[in-house]
Amino acid sequence: MKKLLLFVVSAIMLVPASVKADEGMWFLMFIERLNHRDMQKMGLQLTAEEIYSINNHSLKDAIVQFNGGCTAEMISKDGLVLTNHHCGYDAIAELSSAEKNYLKNGYWAKNRADELKPSSLYVRFFVRMDDCTKRILSVVNPSMSEADREKAINAEIAKIEKENNEGGKYTVSVRPFFQGNEYYYFVYQDYKDVRLVGTPPESLGKFGGDTDNWEWPRHTADFSMFRVYADANGNPADYSTNNVPLKPKHYLPVNIGGVKENDFAMILGYPGRTNRWMPAGGIEQNVKFAYPAWVEGSKTGMDNMKKYMVQSDALNLIYASKFAGVANYWKNRQGMIDALSKFGTAKTKAAQEAKFHKWANKPENKAKYGNVVPTINKYYALTNEKSRHDNYMMQLFRTSAFGTVSRGLGKQLENYAKADATKRAQMAPAILEMAQGMHSELHIPAEKDILAAQLNLYAKKAGYKLAPMVEKLAAENNGDFTKYVNAAFDLSIFTSVDRVKAFLDLPSEELLKNDPLYVLTNDLLTHYSFRSEELIKSQNDFGASFRLLVEGLRESKIGEIKYPDANSTLRLTYGKVRSLPADKRNDATINNYTTLAGQVKKYKKGDLEFDLPTKVLEMNAAKDFGRYADKDGSLHVNFLTDNDITGGNSGSPVLNGKGELIGLAFDGNIEAMAGDVIFDKKLQRTINVDIRYVLWVIENFSGAKHIVDEMTIVK
Repeated sequence: MKKLLLFVVSAIMLVPASVKADEGMWFLMFIERLNHRDMQKMGLQLTAEEIYSINNHSLKDAIVQFNGGCTAEMISKDGLVLTNHHCGYDAIAELSSAEKNYLKNGYWAKNRADELKPSSLYVRFFVRMDDCTKRILSVVNPSMSEADREKAINAEIAKIEKENNEGGKYTVSVRPFFQGNEYYYFVYQDYKDVRLVGTPPESLGKFGGDTDNWEWPRHTADFSMFRVYADANGNPADYSTNNVPLKPKHYLPVNIGGVKENDFAMILGYPGRTNRWMPAGGIEQNVKFAYPAWVEGSKTGMDNMKKYMVQSDALNLIYASKFAGVANYWKNRQGMIDALSKFGTAKTKAAQEAKFHKWANKPENKAKYGNVVPTINKYYALTNEKSRHDNYMMQLFRTSAFGTVSRGLGKQLENYAKADATKRAQMAPAILEMAQGMHSELHIPAEKDILAAQLNLYAKKAGYKLAPMVEKLAAENNGDFTKYVNAAFDLSIFTSVDRVKAFLDLPSEELLKNDPLYVLTNDLLTHYSFRSEELIKSQNDFGASFRLLVEGLRESKIGEIKYPDANSTLRLTYGKVRSLPADKRNDATINNYTTLAGQVKKYKKGDLEFDLPTKVLEMNAAKDFGRYADKDGSLHVNFLTDNDITGGNSGSPVLNGKGELIGLAFDGNIEAMAGDVIFDKKLQRTINVDIRYVLWVIENFSGAKHIVDEMTIVK
C-alpha cells in the first residue's frame, strides 16, 4: 500500500485511543494505521496490503457490490459469484415462470450454456479511493446557504469524477462523511453481463419467511450464485454469446474446517446506511412518528398483496419480490421502534447533546457552536407531524404500482402528446416497452385493493395537511376510496397496455390532464414534495447545524465514534464468532450455531414458511452430510459473529484470519435492531450461513458438484 495513502491528514481524526474490536465499519485504506494491530491480536494472519492494495491484487478485488444494493464475492477463477438468496431474488423471480418456477423449485445450470441472463443485473468492483476533503471544502464557506453550498460542491465533484473516470472506463463517486466534514472519492468498474448459475428452492433459501426474519435461532440457506462475464480481454461488455467468464484479480478460497466460539471473523462489504450521529430529536421523531406510520403503511400493502399471492403461483411470482422487500423493512422498523424505546437511545443522545451544548457555550466556542443544539431541536419540532404524514404517503408509493404513475409512464405520455410527429415516432417504442414492463409486474384487481386501502389509511391517519384531492375525495366518500378507485381504474389510460397503445395512436393532452389516476398521483406527488418557506429555512439551518454538531462532537471528544457512518461504500468490520445466551429454541451445544436437525424440527408440511423438500428430511434422517459434517457429526446451518453490519452487507463474505471464506452474512438479530443508530456490544450479532451448509446444498442435495469443483476448497 502506498504510504501516501496511509498518512492522509484528515484520517487523524479517525484514530481511536482504544478500539472496540467488534464495533465499526472501517475504510480499507486506513486499516494499517487504525486496526491492523488489533486484528492481528484477534487472529488476522494477513498484511494490510493483502487486504487493500492499489498496485497488487488483494481481498478488495474479490468483493463486489451486487446490483447496487447488496454485496457479493468472487469464489472461483472463472467469475463465480456468491451472494444471498434474497439479493438475487429479483433476478430469480424475473427468470421464473409458472412453468419454470426457479424461485419455487430451485435451479442449477448443468453447464455454462445453461446459465440464465436476467434483463438487468450488474456487479461493481472497487478499484481505489482517495481523500478529497481539502479540495471540496476549499470551494465553500460558512456564509453560504445549504443550496449554494451543495451547488458549489457538486460542481467540484463533477470535475473530480471527470479527472478519474479515464474516459468513461470507470464510475467515480464522491461521497461525504461525518455529515459533510470530510469527502472521499471512489473509483469503480461495473460489469453488466451477470448470469444466474444456481439457486436453492425457496423452501430452503427463504426458510422461516417473515416469521424468522431478524430472529435467532435461524435455519436458512440464504444464498444464490451467479457468474460475471466479460469480453475476450476481460473488459466489461454488454451481454453477448461471445463473452467469456471473467478472470477476477482475486477470488476467495473456501474453508470447510468449520468455526468455533471466539474464532476471528472479518466481513468486507457495502453497508447501506447507519445513522450513529443522529441527534436525539431525530431518534425521537422516528420512534414516535415516522416508523409507526412506516410499519402500518407497509402492513396495509402486504395484506392486500398477500390475499392475491396465495391464489396461484403466477400471482405469487408477480408480487413475491415486492412483498419480500416491503416485509423486510416492515419488521426492521418495528424492531427499531422496540429496541430504541427499550434502551432509551434518545435519552442517551439527549444527555450527550446537553454536555455538548454546555461545551458549545463556552466563550471560545459560542460563536461557532452556541446555537447548534437549539436549531436542531427546532427543526425536529417543526417536522414531527410531517414525518408521520410523509411515511404514510411513502408506503403508498412503495406498495401501489399506480401510486406514482404520473411521474413515470404519465410523464412520458405527457411529453409524447406535446411532441411533433417525428419525435413521437422515436418515442413510441420505448413508451410501449415501459407500459408492457409495468403491466407484467402487476394484477389489476390487486392494484385496486392496494391503492384504495392505502388511500383509506392515509386519509384517516396521516394528520398534518392532506393532499388537497385526497382531502376533497375523503369528504365526498366518507373516507372510503374503494368506489372512487374502481371508477378511476375503469376510466384511466394507464390500466391496460391496449389503452396506452390507443393513446399513442391518438394522443391528447386534454385526455391525459383529465385522467383520474394521472390527476390523483400528480396531486399526491406535488403535495409530498412541497416545502413551505418556513420549512426550507429550517432545513437549511438544520443542515448547517448538524454538520457543526458532528464537527464539534469530534473536536470536543464528547462524541466517541471514530468511524464514519455507512453509506454504501466498501467497509471492513472485524470481530469473532460469538454466542448469545442459551436459548431453549436452539438444540445446538452452544448458542452460536444451528443445525439441520434443528431446521427439520421447525418443519411444517405444506406451510408457506416452514415446509421442506422431502429429500432434506431423508438426508437428515440418514445423517447424509458427506464431507460437510462438523466434528460433532451434525451439519451446521447458520452461525453467529459479533461483526458490525447493516443493510447492504447482505451477501458479504465472512472470512477467517487467512482471508478464506467461512460463511455468508445475511441478517442481524432483532434484540439489537437499534444497531443502525447505536452499537450494542452485548447483544449485536451478525447471522451467517455456514459455508459448509451452502456447499452441502449445492453438492449433496442438488447434485451440482461440478460447481463446487470450480472452487478452491481448503480445511
